[in-house]
Amino acid sequence: MLARHVLSRSFSSHQLSKNITFYMSQEVPGSPAGPTQACDQHKPLTLMLPWMGARPQAVAKYNEIYLRTGFDVLVVESEIQTFLWPRLSLERGKKLLEVLQSDRFVSRPLLVHAFSIGGYTFSQLLVLVAEDPQKYQTLTGRIKGQIYDSLVAGSVEVMASGVAKVVFPQWETAVKQASLLYFNAFKRQTTDYYNRSIEVFWNSPVTAPALFFYCDNDPMSDARAMEEVIGFWQKRGVELTVKKWERSKHAGHLKTHPQEYLETLGSFVQSLHMVPLKAKM
Repeated sequence: MLARHVLSRSFSSHQLSKNITFYMSQEVPGSPAGPTQACDQHKPLTLMLPWMGARPQAVAKYNEIYLRTGFDVLVVESEIQTFLWPRLSLERGKKLLEVLQSDRFVSRPLLVHAFSIGGYTFSQLLVLVAEDPQKYQTLTGRIKGQIYDSLVAGSVEVMASGVAKVVFPQWETAVKQASLLYFNAFKRQTTDYYNRSIEVFWNSPVTAPALFFYCDNDPMSDARAMEEVIGFWQKRGVELTVKKWERSKHAGHLKTHPQEYLETLGSFVQSLHMVPLKAKM
C-alpha cells in the first residue's frame, strides 16, 4: 500500500480506506513549524489520482513535491475492477465525495492531479456531481486547479489496450481482444457508462484553470483526442496551460523530462495562488 512508503520524517500518512490515503506535512515552507499547521482546516489539498498499478516509490515522488510546497495530499488509488465495472467506480466516487465533504476536508481549497486512468476515476466523480450540481456547488468551487497527466483518451480500443498493458503486458494482444469482447458483450454496463463519463468530462462542471501534460508517442493517450478536448475547453473559456512533447513516456514525463515538467508544474501551481510565492517545487 502507498501508505507504507515512508516519505520523510516531516510527513505522516493515514489510511482512510482501502484505496484512500491522506498524507500530511508537518510544516509549511517559509513558516515556523507547529502542530496547528498540520490541522489547518484551510490548508490546500492535492487530490492525487495515480495511474493504475503505480508503484509506491513513483507516487511518493509526486507526493513529496506537493508536501514540500505546502500542500497536504489525498491519494486515491484506481483499481482494475472499478474500471471494468463502472457501477463500482460510481460507488467509490460517492465515498470519495463523502470524504471530501467531511469535517477534515470540507473547508480546504483543492488541486486535482490525475494521471492516466486516474482521469477516468475523477470523471466518475464528475458524473455524480453533474447529476446534482446544486448539492456539490461548494465542492466544485473549492477546486482551484486541475492537472491531467497522460490522460487516457481515444476510442474503446485505446482503453482495451490500456487494460492489457496494465494487467497482463506479456499477453497484451490476447488481453486486448478479450477486453474488446467483454466491452461489446456488456455494452450497457461498460461502454455506455464510459461514453457518459467522457461526455461529462468534456462539459465538466469544474471550470478551474487546467494543465495538460501529453506527448505524440503515447499509445494510451491519443494526442489528437487530447487536442480535441483542449480545443473544446478553450472554447468554453477554461484557462489552459499545455505541455506537449514529441517523445516521452506514459505517466512518466517527470522522469523523462524532469526540468521541463517541474518548471511547468511550478509555474501553473504558483499562478493559482494556493501557496506562498516563496514555496518552490
